[in-house]
Amino acid sequence: MTPGSPGPDRAGAVAGPRALPARVDVAVVGTGFAGIGMAIRLRRAGREDFVVLERADDLGGTWRDNSYPGAACDIPSHLYSFSFALNPNWSRAYSPQPEIQRYLRTCVDRFGLGRHLYFGHEVLEATWDEVSSRWTVRTPGGELTCRVLVWASGPLSQPVLPDVEGLDRFAGRWFHTAAWDHDYDLTDKSVAVVGTGASAIQVVPAIQPLVRRLTVYQRNAPWVVPRRDHPIPPARQRLLGRLPVVQRLGRAWMYWTRELVVPVLMNTSPARRARAEALARAHLDRQVPDPALLAALTPTYQMGCKRILISDDYYPALARPGVELVSAPVTGLGPHSVRDADGGEREVDAVIFATGFAAAEPAFATRLRGRGGRCLADAWAQGMEAYLGTTVSGFPNLFVLVGPNTVLGHNSMVFIIESQLNYVMDFLAYAARHGEPTAEVRAKVETRYNRQLQARLATSVWNTGGCASWYLDHRGHNTTLWPGYTVTFRRRTRRFRPGDYVLTAPGEPAGAL
Repeated sequence: MTPGSPGPDRAGAVAGPRALPARVDVAVVGTGFAGIGMAIRLRRAGREDFVVLERADDLGGTWRDNSYPGAACDIPSHLYSFSFALNPNWSRAYSPQPEIQRYLRTCVDRFGLGRHLYFGHEVLEATWDEVSSRWTVRTPGGELTCRVLVWASGPLSQPVLPDVEGLDRFAGRWFHTAAWDHDYDLTDKSVAVVGTGASAIQVVPAIQPLVRRLTVYQRNAPWVVPRRDHPIPPARQRLLGRLPVVQRLGRAWMYWTRELVVPVLMNTSPARRARAEALARAHLDRQVPDPALLAALTPTYQMGCKRILISDDYYPALARPGVELVSAPVTGLGPHSVRDADGGEREVDAVIFATGFAAAEPAFATRLRGRGGRCLADAWAQGMEAYLGTTVSGFPNLFVLVGPNTVLGHNSMVFIIESQLNYVMDFLAYAARHGEPTAEVRAKVETRYNRQLQARLATSVWNTGGCASWYLDHRGHNTTLWPGYTVTFRRRTRRFRPGDYVLTAPGEPAGAL
């Protein structure tokens, strides 16, 4: 089913696409956690004049797109959910993808969001009109104007394929993990998996029992720690349903336990880093008895420089018969083979690219035009940045959820999202009290904030740990991750501060930034 085609009624929403209203107060783009969370907060505040635009024919964002075998969250279920929509019925400690998407659908039903969702409406362009002080949002199905635009598509929505020679001549099947080909049967096939990141370590154990031969191409060995996943018994689910305070206490314990990783990432506790690395090495030693494979899977950079991965079954899958780990990057494809940088060539039937996303250079920036028609991609040509990861000078009344330097390497992104939702809602409340002014962050405020941010990042493991990662942009700057405790971000975003912005009455020219 194509994104623009009529689809079934999802989670109480009208089957799309359908005609857009000409004018709304708030337009939200995306139906992942950020977009659905924004819609819930708007409704809870009594605001009904909003729409949520979605390019696909179903909701879920990354949890819709990443439906590969083994897909699951790497944050515990009870923490990776909204604080205002607890779910006592998670089936496992770490939720599988279908269950997370089902949770989001339940939230849509619970909070009555269906009539606000518009599927099959990919935003082609959004332009700020200085005369009307409104955004004009254009989709294939029409256009609308809004006073406030909330961009909530997230950083993991643009899959990356490596520059591999011969991809167009490969006679087998190839696809990215974020666009899994469910019509292709992997049974008894020879399969190559390119990449050893968060998606790969879930895919490999899931497909290994099916395939005839599995080759995994690894550039750098990741740090992997135990997952300790387990089913949650029905009796415990019933207890959590009857006593929500128990679930909240569990969430708090999970949250603060993960905050203890911050000193490792910020290079402020060598002793804690040593203990964490020892835990990961012991996990590797226990699960990989073969000396050659053990050596190939031993990381050569500091823990945390790349994403720390969690798995109980990745290492055992690599050690099974019919599985080969190749510690060399893929350089090209033949009609029926994969070539690597060490000169090896292996015949395969299918290639699966577990190669991540363009998080540091998001494609949506090319679709947003702010004051004077300036494109956000041009504003971010030297690296993306925003104030509090949320607002950008030159783009009035635009709020980017999960924007620059808000991604986490250690804790639940839902906590960051809820912090940004607090900020947007406080702005809307302030604007309602003061005649609905246009708000544009002052350039000097944004610049000062990002200089301080980069200064903290300069000494972090992401910048000094001896690796290259998707956290870094083309200049080698970390424009993706939040450098520190999430409670600090929550405190910074608790209140909208009018002094940080130029506030302009509708239709009036903007003041000096």
